[in-house]
Amino acid sequence: MQARRAARELAFILFSQFDKKITNYSKKDLEDIILKSVRILKSNATDELKTAVGSLIVMRDKIENYEADAEINLKRPIGAVNIPVQLPMTSDMIKNINDMIDIAEKALSALEIAEFTTLDSQNDVKDYTIRIAEIFHKNHKEIDDTIQKYIKNWDLTRLVKMDKDILRIAIIELIYMKDAPMKVIVDEALELAKKYSTEDSAAFINGILAKVIVDNGIN
Repeated sequence: MQARRAARELAFILFSQFDKKITNYSKKDLEDIILKSVRILKSNATDELKTAVGSLIVMRDKIENYEADAEINLKRPIGAVNIPVQLPMTSDMIKNINDMIDIAEKALSALEIAEFTTLDSQNDVKDYTIRIAEIFHKNHKEIDDTIQKYIKNWDLTRLVKMDKDILRIAIIELIYMKDAPMKVIVDEALELAKKYSTEDSAAFINGILAKVIVDNGIN
């Protein structure tokens, strides 16, 4: 995982921890919340991996029971090793496996972010995250006004917080930081939406960011 990708996701977790106006936070507050965010990520990753392991155990037990109950094995002597048998419905197994892969990937991502942030050699993650937060601290009204401009018939306060925070981070990078390629910023905003928000969020966020890019002449 690249440092900036880790920083974007950490910034998203950081924004979710705010329980008061951004202007009330100091840099020390932000650093403390980053540490809290890393702990949350590690805890969630541990829980998700436990869930994945539990699902694997259930699947293994089902397969072993299915094999043992097959007619060819019921006829074998007690204690004899079962003969492998064909499975009837691969679709059920594929769905379960895909679910576990998704859980495992999220858990690995969270652990990578935690590792990036805690290693002294990877201070870029923490610094980039704090930079995003500090820019929002100084320009929060303008950033939120930009979002409000493009959601038109919606009130900003009614927008799903996860979508709002993803848009905030992307707009900060697109308009105020300008360090990363536009496509990378948009693609990773959409990945955050798919990972953390609703099914329709990615398309909604993509539409808003497209307007921001065109109106600000970003390329």
